[in-house]
Amino acid sequence: MLSDLELTGRIRTHITQLEDPRCALHHDAVAPFLSLRAQAALVGIELVPYSSFRDFDTQVLIWNRKFRGERPLYDRDGRLIDTSVLSDEQKVDAILLWSALPGTSRHHWGSEIDVIDSAAIPEGYRVQLLPEEYSAGGVFARLAGWLDEHLDASKFFRPYDRDRGGVSPEPWHLSYAPVSRTAQLSLTPGIVADALRQSDLLGLDIVLSRLPDIHQRYALNVATPPPLA
Repeated sequence: MLSDLELTGRIRTHITQLEDPRCALHHDAVAPFLSLRAQAALVGIELVPYSSFRDFDTQVLIWNRKFRGERPLYDRDGRLIDTSVLSDEQKVDAILLWSALPGTSRHHWGSEIDVIDSAAIPEGYRVQLLPEEYSAGGVFARLAGWLDEHLDASKFFRPYDRDRGGVSPEPWHLSYAPVSRTAQLSLTPGIVADALRQSDLLGLDIVLSRLPDIHQRYALNVATPPPLA
C-alpha cells in the first residue's frame, strides 16, 4: 500500500534506482521487469526503459511546458496541434491526451515503464514515443509484436491498449499490475487536489473545477489487467 505522498510522486521511498538498465522502479517491479527484459534479449530485443518513475515536480514541469507551448501537443492521431489558437481549457484537454495530470500519473507509482528496443534504433534516430513507431513498418514494430505475444504470461499489461475516450493508446506503456492495481484503487480526487494546491501548475483553477471528471476519464478509464496479473 502506497502512502498519499508516494501515490502522488512527492516522495520516492517506494522506489529502487537501477543502473543497468538505468531506470527507477517500485521495489516489487524490479525483478519482474528484469525477467521480462531477459526474455526479450533471447530474441535480440534490447528492452530498455525510455521512462520509468517520474516524480510530481517533473510531471508539473512537463505540464507547464506544454501549457506554455514550449513542448509540442498532438491530437489523438499524433498530428501536431497549433497551440496558439487554443483556449486554456482546450490546452488542458490537449495535454491530457498524452500527458497525465500531476498527481494522477501512473509513473508516480514506480509500476509504469515506457519501453523501447534500443537494438532497433537506427543511427541518428530520435525516439518520439508515437503509435506509428510501434505500428507495422515502424522502428519498434517487432517489439510491439513480441509484447503482444508475451505480456499475458507476465504480470505486466498495457493500461492504454486502445482508445477509451481518455488517454490516447500507448503501445509502449507497460504497467506492473500487482502494484498499479492497488495504487489505482487508493488514489482519490481529494488526494490529487491536496497535491495540486501546493504546486504552481498552470491552469490550476480549470483543473480543480474539472478534477472528478479528469480522474474518472483519465486515471480510472484504463484496461483491466489479465487474470494472471
